[in-house]
Amino acid sequence: MAPLVGIAKLAASGALLEAKRKVTYTELPTRKILAKCDSPRMPFGWMINPYRGCEFGCKYCYARYTHEFMELRDPDDFELKIFAKDFSTASIRDELRRLGLGEKIAIGTATDPYQPAERRYGLTRKIWDAFAQTSGFEIGLITKSDLILRDLELLNEVSRRHRLTLVLTITTLDTDLARLMEPLAPRPDLRLAAVRELAAAGLRVSVNCCPILPLLNDSEASLNAVAEAAKQAGATRLAGNVVYLKPSAYQVFLPFLEQNFPQLAGRYRERFAQHAYLRGSYPEMIRQRLDQIRERHGFMGAVPQPQPELWPSHLQLPLFAP
Repeated sequence: MAPLVGIAKLAASGALLEAKRKVTYTELPTRKILAKCDSPRMPFGWMINPYRGCEFGCKYCYARYTHEFMELRDPDDFELKIFAKDFSTASIRDELRRLGLGEKIAIGTATDPYQPAERRYGLTRKIWDAFAQTSGFEIGLITKSDLILRDLELLNEVSRRHRLTLVLTITTLDTDLARLMEPLAPRPDLRLAAVRELAAAGLRVSVNCCPILPLLNDSEASLNAVAEAAKQAGATRLAGNVVYLKPSAYQVFLPFLEQNFPQLAGRYRERFAQHAYLRGSYPEMIRQRLDQIRERHGFMGAVPQPQPELWPSHLQLPLFAP
């Protein structure tokens, strides 16, 4: 066997933090918490993921392949072997010092920052602590968890210093379907309640209806229900995109369909066996459907974001609080 290198070597050397049921938590030595995003498709330049792996176990999860970088090849390892990154608030501040005013930073691009591990290890809260001592960035966070409400007071302080957007993913309002597809994620009604409370606190909140899965949650009625509930809860934006199934996600999602929706398995196999992305007219049809639903519920226009109270007024002003 070839010797482990890079992130795989770091993962193998980490201390076991805890084992719960079949899930293990391991400390992951981390040189940097900020990762550069080079994809021109993404609207941000930097990413933060405080954990590797996610216990929510969403059957469609695109990020399962990231465990392969640590030589963990079983797709189920993504939800069973969780790595908690080892960093401090001070180390994040040091990294942020190197960024310029207005840099865009996304939190939770690969794993949910409010997954169950966060209750014990509090890594996402460390990140907010660092941002509460800085100013001048555009920050977005995406989650499926109402645990975000734990940090409401801290989020209010961050929003005084940065342009902050919080995104709650709600794939469907059908609780039974959500429980099948997202086994350990909080129920849709709990996520909507979080949207409502965050918005009531004056925070900028969006809803992400992702992924949109053919014949599961893609109907006009399903998408419209999410949009209507999001609007009533105070969301300012609704987003959505069609599912894509990389090989590691495909290996989990197809057996899930065969067990729970056998009548759909053949159609998914035909569409995704050779390509991760759906092709043809379907993506365009969904785009048009979403646009109509957005327009119906007043999500089409851009919502201006007021300048934060403590946003630096000049490029030469320090980004860090004294």
